[in-house]
Amino acid sequence: MGIKKYKPTSPGLRQKSSLTFEEITKTEPEKSLTKGKKKINGRMLTGRISMRRRGGGHKKRFRQIDFKRNKFGIEAKVASIEYDPNRTANIALLYYVDGEKRYIIAPYKLQVGDVIVSDEKCTVKIGNSMKMKNIPVGTIIHNIEMEPGKGAQIARSAGSFCQISGFESGKVILKIPSGEMRYINADCYATIGQVGNIDLSNIVIGKAGRNRWKGRRPSVKGVAMNPVDHPHGGGEGATNGGRHPVSPWGKPTKGYKTRKKKKPTSNMIIRRRKK
Repeated sequence: MGIKKYKPTSPGLRQKSSLTFEEITKTEPEKSLTKGKKKINGRMLTGRISMRRRGGGHKKRFRQIDFKRNKFGIEAKVASIEYDPNRTANIALLYYVDGEKRYIIAPYKLQVGDVIVSDEKCTVKIGNSMKMKNIPVGTIIHNIEMEPGKGAQIARSAGSFCQISGFESGKVILKIPSGEMRYINADCYATIGQVGNIDLSNIVIGKAGRNRWKGRRPSVKGVAMNPVDHPHGGGEGATNGGRHPVSPWGKPTKGYKTRKKKKPTSNMIIRRRKK
């Protein structure tokens, strides 16, 4: 997918660039696979803000994506490549031979008319999904499960991929996008290829309003606020008052451990991600 630049007829267009969407073959989504998406603006069930700087943005419809790929042994034809406003990757509409339709994350170089399949063991071909124990070492994969049958959780965003580095006692040694090396159960499913829309990381937003269209509101430093609004606020010049960085509610915000999950996964990590 190419990148389009604009004539600088205004300050917002001077640096702006966007995708040309050459891969997109259909503009309207499959109605049976979409549903309304309620705006929560970063709030949890009680109405309190749990994620700041969210709100506004364009209206969207949610596309139901098949992350499990659990129609085993049934071939599917790629009917279209579509844009999804809810994620960075494009999506592909599949028509299965039994008549069912499903959306999947569109891999790089997947074409309309391609026939793909999901099974325990199948051909190593872009878009096919299978157990990682049956995928050769060195293969580029995405849409990877962390637990068998749970659905894909790793390498789902635009341009991301993992690489199988080896096998050891029923586990796969996986190199993930962050540079981390870790073990994954070899019975987990993964899809062959790299996630498409790889040029997304090269576009330039151009103006703040474009982020507002996406529902991203402005961010303000604590040291720029008043003392009533933030523990870092007030004072002559930008000073945090000589204390360690904290959140607006006084909790340490750098290096403070908040993890409460009982089941440890650190024993699955071979090498930590890059610093």
